[in-house]
Amino acid sequence: MDDISGTPGQPLAGKTVAVVHAAWHSCGSYQVNVSQIAAYRALGARVLSIAMMDDIVGGPINAGRWPAYIAATKGIGADRRFYSGAPISALAGSLLVDGWWRLIHGDQASWLIELARRAPLPEGLEEESIDLIHTNHYFTLPFVETLKRGRPVRVLLETQDIQARQYVLRNKGGFFIPPYATYDDMLQIELDWMRRADICVHLNEEEHRDFQRLLPERRHELIYPAVPETPRAGGREIIIVASDNYANYLSLRWFLTEVVPLAQGARVGIYGNIDSGVKSRDPELYEAHRALFRGRVEDIGAVYANAGCVLLPTVEGHGLSIKAVEALSCGAPLVATPLAFRGMRVDPTALSNVALAQGAEQFAALWRAAQDRADRGETPPRDSATRRLYEEAFSPQAYARTLGEALETLPA
Repeated sequence: MDDISGTPGQPLAGKTVAVVHAAWHSCGSYQVNVSQIAAYRALGARVLSIAMMDDIVGGPINAGRWPAYIAATKGIGADRRFYSGAPISALAGSLLVDGWWRLIHGDQASWLIELARRAPLPEGLEEESIDLIHTNHYFTLPFVETLKRGRPVRVLLETQDIQARQYVLRNKGGFFIPPYATYDDMLQIELDWMRRADICVHLNEEEHRDFQRLLPERRHELIYPAVPETPRAGGREIIIVASDNYANYLSLRWFLTEVVPLAQGARVGIYGNIDSGVKSRDPELYEAHRALFRGRVEDIGAVYANAGCVLLPTVEGHGLSIKAVEALSCGAPLVATPLAFRGMRVDPTALSNVALAQGAEQFAALWRAAQDRADRGETPPRDSATRRLYEEAFSPQAYARTLGEALETLPA
């Protein structure tokens, strides 16, 4: 990128960076966006947050899903915030044919692209002179084309997993009509749009390898996401923290149906909005384990601070688990399945405070052992192998350093 070395330690001093992202909160992707904004500010840039709703916007930002989103994202950290999404008037145009008709066949890839095509520039954005666009997920790229307004602005795309995989997984839990959209159909749409980015950044090793194979002509960078630091664990509560998505639901269902019956009195508090996902998908399962759910809390840091052990019962999902990285950050002992460490270039067996379980019986036994330690009054030590791994690979400082190195070689 031209002229990136203005101020020592702040190579983007005097530049304006637009971070474009989905209007999501209370999930791993939101934490990634917070870290992106913090990294660019650490590099000296003035940062704009542009949130794009992945649905029809029924009105101004004081209506629909916007108030809840804005209330939950006050700590996003940008210098200026903007909001956009396809207006409800788009339904009177070609959106029904171009997007909705495909959606009812399970083609979520096309639906999101068509929504982004119709998302207008937010009021006031024309005043900004943008030097770099850092966008998240391929489906924001049609909006990025609008944002560029024909100017040669460099675009860095952070993929956050192969989205076609997520759509196939979600479609298992939805109602669609044949002929069904296939993985290959949706992947091709994703790849076609990705070709418009100057750099494709990937958050985990598997994703980096796959996209290098699928798009060999593009430039790819592996940059682990920065996850905001959580307080050091110093309590005795055994916890699970999970946001509501289908993979997390499947993992928690496994835990509740296969592991909990073997717990023999071991206790756990399940935090995050996964409670609403379980309740909507399997009301009987939710009611049977209602006492375990704590729901979404405003201060998740306090939950980690009071933890004595974190359970990661991951049996489904692709890409790096942000909640797993949060667990690394708090430094508490972990009881986990091997899949919890997917996408990391790390051997979890080498981490002294990680106990790996290969099945439900072993997971329950390790959970019971953690409960015994808590009952004896033991709390996590201040220093731990997982905390050191977080600082070396997943901290905001590590992310900003690696991101800055990638930008130094971005051509003008």
